[in-house]
Order: sequence, then structure tokens, then C-alpha cells
Amino acid sequence: MPTVFFQEPKETELEAAQRKVSELEAELGPEHLDLVKPLSAVMKIHYGQDQYGKAEVVCRRMLAINENFFGPEHPNMAAGLNNLALFLKTQGSYAEARPLYERSLAIREKSLGPEHLDVATSLNNLATLLETQGSYAEARPLYERSLAIREKSLGPEHLDVATSLNNLAGLLKTQGSYAEARPLYERSLAIREKSLGPEHPDVARSLNSLAILLETQGSYAEARPLYERSLAINEKFFGSEHPNMAAGLNNLALLLQAQGSYAEARPLYERALAIDEKVLGPEHPYVADSLNNLANLLQTQGSYAEARPLYERSLVIREKALGPEHPNVATSLNNLAVLLKAQGSYAEARPLYERSLAIKEKALGPEHPNVADSFNNLANLLQAQGAYAEARPLYERSLAINEKTLGREHPNVATSLNNLANFLEAQGSYAEARPLYEQGLRSTLNHLSLNMGSMTETERFRYLATKKGPEPLLLNLVAMRGEGPKED
Repeated sequence: MPTVFFQEPKETELEAAQRKVSELEAELGPEHLDLVKPLSAVMKIHYGQDQYGKAEVVCRRMLAINENFFGPEHPNMAAGLNNLALFLKTQGSYAEARPLYERSLAIREKSLGPEHLDVATSLNNLATLLETQGSYAEARPLYERSLAIREKSLGPEHLDVATSLNNLAGLLKTQGSYAEARPLYERSLAIREKSLGPEHPDVARSLNSLAILLETQGSYAEARPLYERSLAINEKFFGSEHPNMAAGLNNLALLLQAQGSYAEARPLYERALAIDEKVLGPEHPYVADSLNNLANLLQTQGSYAEARPLYERSLVIREKALGPEHPNVATSLNNLAVLLKAQGSYAEARPLYERSLAIKEKALGPEHPNVADSFNNLANLLQAQGAYAEARPLYERSLAINEKTLGREHPNVATSLNNLANFLEAQGSYAEARPLYEQGLRSTLNHLSLNMGSMTETERFRYLATKKGPEPLLLNLVAMRGEGPKED
């Protein structure tokens, strides 16, 4: 039960809690244990109002009181450390948060035993931070251990089990293990809908997570109604200016952009950015995400001069908040390089591509789809510079990774096939290029049939405008006829 204090007329809940703190301070002194309960109420109100810095200050004071009274290894200390780490993580201070989560976990394992539910909570929280920092190999066993504890203690349909399933699925998706992730997301969603009802914000979270996975797999028609339902739930529950709304707006805008609906996407990106800057401050990693997404749309529309400062600001924020080797930094480097290449600044673009690729290989492993994207982009730059011998193996490696991780009918595979075929055709290797064009065409047509059935005619034309097929692929095949051009 939340702590409730008597409120004077016209006094807010926060003011009532703060008044109680002041009264106890005057009576008992500033470090008395009885201050913890009203301070906790103040902290929770600040957190509920998204005032994370104020919540952090109160939490530090509570920790000092508890440590003075109970000692540094009491279970009460674990809870306070966990809360402080959460506030720091929410503000983007990941390096400060990690040792607090680790200390909280150690206290709980020692005092409560390795299979206690509070240990599962600490494992999950630390894993979430590690995932945010890009330490995926460290995060996975913590998520798996947390899930096992919860299933054993709570049963397979408990809400905490749903949380663990959702978190583990998110990590698997980030690592490119889409087939493993989907059933976990679906099971998590089913548990939440059954336990909480269809309009709970946790249901919105599951819908959003599953939609992201479906979009990543190219299933746009399945993803869109999930995004829209998630957004409607969040707006009803949190209001129109909550960070959850910004995340949902960004995700729906990304899907609309992928479908070619640029005019629909832009105001959603701009609204998401305004919410994040207002609520979280101008240097939060979520602001970097919103800047990056808006810049990408502007670039797609050819507005390079508008896009570049947004990409550069996003990169600065990410390097400062996440460190120079985080995957999100790699994304910013890659996107800025793509823009520079489009503007003809090849010399500026190449080192950014190469640094982005190195970060991704280190953080994600050599066979992740994001690594394939970097190989493709660097190959495209090398081709533009005339470095054909360097470009070809990168195109081939990009295609091999995408086929292995995404399946032969994914749109990214069609793109890789078409890019390699274009490269071979430009070098006069028509016989090598033709089967790649044909395979890419089949993949594209399969993907179009999967996604276009639920679209309006206008949406279909917008979507086709984002793709290099089937029309250009057909033209390539007709023009080539399996051989080089005939002399007159």
C-alpha cells in the first residue's frame, strides 16, 4: 500500500509528504529512521512525475539513513541501491548505475539465497542495463536465470514471468535471433492480456515489442495495427506528453516511413522529439534516438541540409551518454556517413563507415544483420570510389549474413542480391548478375504479396516507391537477357 499523509486544504500529495518530512526533521533530526517512509513517498511522487533528478536526490538521502542504521549489507540497502540505479539509468548515467545494480544483487544473494524472487528482480535489472550498454553476452544468462527463478516460484502465467519473457525476447531480437524471440513475445502478450485486460499499459508494451519484431522481419501488415493499438492504450493511460508516447510515435513513424508514407511519418517524429526534449532534457539518449529518426526521414526526402545537424547532434549525445563503442554510436556514425556519401563527401564518409563496422562487429558479433548493413554500405562507397576489388567481397559477405540470419525471402536479402547484381552488371559480368536479379525478384514479389494485401492503392504505390523492385528488377532482366549488350 502507498504511504498516505493527511493533506491540508489545497495541499498536493507531494506538499503533504514534504511537510511530513519537515515536521519529523524538526522533531527527530535529519538522520532519523522514521524519515525514510515520508522520504520514500516524496521519491515515488517525483518519479511518477518524471522528475528523475529530484527522485535521485531523495533516494541518496534515504540510502544514507538506511546504511547508517542497518549497515551496508542489509536487504533494505539492496532495495535503495536498486532504486538509485534505476534513476541514474533513466537519466542516461549508465556507468554510475552498474555498480549499484551489482551491489544490490550481491546483497540479495547473500542475505536471501540464490533463488529468491528479489534476486530475480536484481538479475533482470542488471541485465536490462547491460543490454542498454550493448553487453549482450553478459545480459543473456542473467535474463535466463531471472526467468527460471520466476517460473519456478510463481508459475508459468505470472506477470513477472511475462516481464522476463519480454525482456529475454528483446535481447534475442537485438542479437538477430528472431525465430527464438517471437514465441517469447507472443507468450508474454498472452499472459498480460489474460491477467491485466486488453487496455493496460503493459499490454501496450508487449504489443509494441511484438510489432517491432514483425517489422524487423518485414511483416509490415501485421505490425501496423499492433503499433496503433499500443499507442492508443498509452495515450489513454499516460496522456499525450509521456516518454512512452514518444517511443510509440517513433515506432509507428518508422513503420510508416518503411511503407513510403513520409508525410504521415514526419509529424510523428517531430512530436516524439518535442516530448523527449521536454520531459528528459536535451542530452538524453532517447532524444538522440528521436533526432536520428527525424534526420533519416529528412535524408530520405532529400533534405540533406536539414538532416546533417540532427545526425551530428545525435552522435554527440550518444558518444557522451553511451561511450564511444556502443552499437547506437555505430548507428549514428553509419547514418552520418550515408548522408555524406549522398552529398559526394566520400573522404569524410569512409572512416565513419569503417568505425561503425568495427563497433558493430565487436558488440554484435560478425554475423548480425546490422553488420551486414555496414558491409553493404562500405561496399557501396568503395564502388563509388572505383575500388571494385575491395567492394565485391563486402557485398558478398553482406548477402551471406542476411540470408543466414533473416531467411532468403526477407526484403533485406532482396536488397543485398540487387546490390551485388548491380555491382556485377556495372563490371560487365552479366551472366553472374542475372541469377541474382532473378532471385531478388522472387524474394521481392513474395514480400510484396505478404504485405500489400491489407494496403489501400495509395499505400501500395508509396510502398513500392521505397523498393528497388519488382519493376527495376524486371527492367534489369529484360535489358540484360543473360548476356552483354550486342554491338550494332
